[in-house]
Amino acid sequence: IDGERFIVSGFIHTGIGTHGMVISRDGTKLYVANRGSHVVEDKPGGPGSVSVIDFGARRVVKTWPIPGGGSPDMGNVSADGRYLWLSGRFDNVIYRIDTRSGAVVRIPVGHEPHGLAIWPLPGRYSLGHTGLMR
Repeated sequence: IDGERFIVSGFIHTGIGTHGMVISRDGTKLYVANRGSHVVEDKPGGPGSVSVIDFGARRVVKTWPIPGGGSPDMGNVSADGRYLWLSGRFDNVIYRIDTRSGAVVRIPVGHEPHGLAIWPLPGRYSLGHTGLMR
């Protein structure tokens, strides 16, 4: 989106069911959670992935599939930038994804986690769903 004119200036294809977006702590990358489905409520084990977009290059530079299938949804990055934490909407898990290697650890949680807040966040205010407000 062109920020001055607020018009679409291009499109970057990521994956199926693109939903959550998180900016890296150094501001150079955008992590895009692809739930693996365009359906609001779907079955577990879908073709979920995370696309890593390089802001400077304006393209996907890496795609991290969720091993065994998954549904990455919303989340945030740890304060040190080392881990991307995402809820696994259809799989009842939380994913901890290493931002260097893309390695995924699954943590079982309750039914259909959607938002995920990470503490501490830099800035003065933190929003519960996924955001940060300074």
